[in-house]
Amino acid sequence: MTALLTVEHLTKTYTTKGGLFGRGATARVVSDVSFSLARGDTFAIVGESGSGKSTIGRMLMRLIEPDAGVIRFDGIDITTLAAAQMRRLRRRIQIIFQDPFGSLDPRVRIGEAIAEPIRLHRLRPPDAIRERVSELLALVGLDAGHAGRYPHEFSGGQRQRVAIARALAVEPELIVCDEPVSALDLSVQAQVVNLLADLRDRLGVSYVFISHDMAVVRHLASHVGVLYAGRLVETGPAETVFADPRHPYTRMLLAATPSPAPHAARARAAIVGEPPSPFATADQCRFASRCGHSIDLCLTAQPPLVEIAPPPRKTACLLSAELQPFLALSDGEAMMSDAYRRRLGLLRQARAAEGRP
Repeated sequence: MTALLTVEHLTKTYTTKGGLFGRGATARVVSDVSFSLARGDTFAIVGESGSGKSTIGRMLMRLIEPDAGVIRFDGIDITTLAAAQMRRLRRRIQIIFQDPFGSLDPRVRIGEAIAEPIRLHRLRPPDAIRERVSELLALVGLDAGHAGRYPHEFSGGQRQRVAIARALAVEPELIVCDEPVSALDLSVQAQVVNLLADLRDRLGVSYVFISHDMAVVRHLASHVGVLYAGRLVETGPAETVFADPRHPYTRMLLAATPSPAPHAARARAAIVGEPPSPFATADQCRFASRCGHSIDLCLTAQPPLVEIAPPPRKTACLLSAELQPFLALSDGEAMMSDAYRRRLGLLRQARAAEGRP
């Protein structure tokens, strides 16, 4: 199946002003991110706050310009489009923001907020717009009579439904969902996630779903990309990643996630340590300082994201293919097993292909 969205080597940096001798410091917030999304699927980007998830979402919309990389939507390289071309394309790509109150104009009735993009893109005759607004409100579980209300007259979950209806108003093929349920109560979260899943199945819309909540991602995503400090460290089909996580960071996130079973005896583990500074420039695994399985090589090489079995799974960990058999520790020294030597060979091949020693 041809991918609806393809992202290749996406990178974003910010430079601070001032500093010693007037030189600013450079923070790399997104580094070499690549993934693809098929029509009708959901690709979830999951990670801690500050990992670069929302920056990726905004770059997909060209609300933030990437420094490097390619974003192809339906075969179109949107990073090369002029502003006017991008505005026309946004009918096909929409975004739902985290805060539904902040993303809705408090002075505009919600019926008008939903009608505006329909009118702007001339999707309905003027006398049919009101009927279309009623259809969209019904589609997201709201009453048509609510069209005359202002955003402050709704609960948080209802406001997010309004935001979803507004995104659907232009009949998009792709919606970027930027933490759309994180500001809601747990019971309301479930309702909104179920609504998004139902709309995907009914309308065939695709999602890039950004979240820090592995439980929400498990319910909605068909494919997952685990983001750590601006880099993807593991990707693959959601079912496989959740059943058999290969990167230590993925394991950490899952261990800290409450079990969906109310009486499950599984112990939860707190996420410990802090992610590295985005200003750090050392060529090493960015997760090494928090990883209980790191070895000397982890401190001298940034592992690339490479394919592992079964494809199309990928991971960026030297040890993640079979964590336990890889190393036998003796007197603090890591003894290489045959499996680890093979893994190290893959790393060296990938680095050589990039022109790195």
